[in-house]
Amino acid sequence: MRSGLVAAGCLILAACSAVAGPAAPAPVAGPAVAPAVSELGAIATDYVRLTLALGEQEAGYVDAYYGPAEWAAAAKTDPRDMRELGNAIVELMQRLDALQASDDPLVEARKRFLSAQLEAALTRHAMIQGEVFPFAKEAQGLFGVTPELRPLAEFDAVLEEIDNLVPGDGALSERVAAFEQNYIIPKDRLKLVFDTAIAECKVRTKRHFDLPEGENFKMEFVTGKSWSGYNYYQGNYQSLIQVNTDLPIFIGRAVDLGCHEGYPGHHVYNMLLERNLTKGRGWQEFSVYPLYSPQSLIAEGSANYGIELAFGGEERLEYERDVLYPLAGLDPDTAAAYWALQIAKQALSGARMTIAQQYLDGEITRTEAITLNRKYQLVSAERAAQMTDFNEQYRSYVINYGLGMEMVRDWIEAQGDAPVWRWKAMERLLSEPMLPGDLAEK
Repeated sequence: MRSGLVAAGCLILAACSAVAGPAAPAPVAGPAVAPAVSELGAIATDYVRLTLALGEQEAGYVDAYYGPAEWAAAAKTDPRDMRELGNAIVELMQRLDALQASDDPLVEARKRFLSAQLEAALTRHAMIQGEVFPFAKEAQGLFGVTPELRPLAEFDAVLEEIDNLVPGDGALSERVAAFEQNYIIPKDRLKLVFDTAIAECKVRTKRHFDLPEGENFKMEFVTGKSWSGYNYYQGNYQSLIQVNTDLPIFIGRAVDLGCHEGYPGHHVYNMLLERNLTKGRGWQEFSVYPLYSPQSLIAEGSANYGIELAFGGEERLEYERDVLYPLAGLDPDTAAAYWALQIAKQALSGARMTIAQQYLDGEITRTEAITLNRKYQLVSAERAAQMTDFNEQYRSYVINYGLGMEMVRDWIEAQGDAPVWRWKAMERLLSEPMLPGDLAEK
């Protein structure tokens, strides 16, 4: 992917001179800084400005930014066109490749991180201009991973197992939907249930992490989205968490969202990067988060794994049954049956990627994608349509959830069996310039 895209970028550079980002600010007085390290800081600054400028070309490209306000303002008042941005991406790649190797492993990790983020930027730059890649090639270009897609027929055995868990006759997806109707949180109790679940996720995370003083989040309930929940990190250890109420919300969603969007998920991930890297080391590249980048596989994978890390074994069942079910006005005696179904459905997560690939590569129609999502994700027609909307909007981003969680789980659990070691590994993952390729190193 990189060789072809960089070659195309070099043709642009040959046609007209590259437009470099604004110069980095003068270094403050202090100990002498090695030229390579100083140049790396300048590259990082230009990368941030470049990312902000690319974000002006595509709404939602910049997921979070908490660096200097004047950089964001400059991206708006002095925009760069797509040709200039393509030149700038390639030039930064060349400057990065020209740096000498460092004896500091963290500096080398920083260089690899920037290189991977720039490769993703070049891929997204091509996509914004209308280039369409096959699903697997797009995923590799944006997120640094080529997903292994399983044939849908391999999931039929899982459906047969679930068939024995759900009472009634008729299509399994319809029976599951009817069964789960008994586990919807009433709208007038949503805030109480979610506030309680998020607070518990925070308590469990604070047992292992030293969270920044004054950290907090604001929660909103919204409609008209293709996703079910979103964390908008605001900087200075604050987040805005939004919950989509277009469709009924089931009781299991409270802990899912509390951990995934909050603790130890996205809120904690962004806070630790800000405290440890942006502020702690002055690495400005971590003040901006481009959504379509390898960083997202780490973010989504760790957020999903954080759920089972915080609520291991049957702890989640016990907590939901004893605390959340009464708050939601649901029957605690039926909690075990619902929990068993949700555990069984987790084995279907890979089917979501396969369906997305088939739809986005034009192998099936939208109607067929919705039908397959109903069958292999065991959701209602409305939720299957929402999942297809998500695929249309975010395309190969879907790999970051299931595949990301598998990669994060394998890496963390290889660090040790005891919970304390897994939490320590999680903290390292959220605090260093980690890439998907690093997760293959046990």
